[in-house]
Amino acid sequence: MLRSSRYQERTLYYRIRGKNIQPMILEVAILDVKPSMVNEFETAFKTASTIIASMPGYISHELQRCLETTNRYILLVRWQKLEDHTIGFRQSPEYQEWRSLLHHFYDPFPTVEHYEVVLHNPKSDLRAVL
Repeated sequence: MLRSSRYQERTLYYRIRGKNIQPMILEVAILDVKPSMVNEFETAFKTASTIIASMPGYISHELQRCLETTNRYILLVRWQKLEDHTIGFRQSPEYQEWRSLLHHFYDPFPTVEHYEVVLHNPKSDLRAVL
């Protein structure tokens, strides 16, 4: 079966931490944490980070706090392919542990979306920011 052109393999590779990485999927979640639980959330997230980092297809992740809304975070997770997140992680026993560590902090529950590269600036150096 032919894939749509949108999902055809690309010859573009990224260099992250000295490794050539094929095109990746970026998972994006805006996390609104209950204001009184921000410190507890950040501590729990450090523990949860080891879970997601151990999953097949995982490349990297980062959690950033919003400057304007201090209980809002953005979670960016890079996966080798969409199924590594939607099946490999979300249907795993490890996800149940992730969920028990983090999901009670969110209000409202976040929407998770996945992105693929449309344009890449080859002069940018991802190694400098990761």
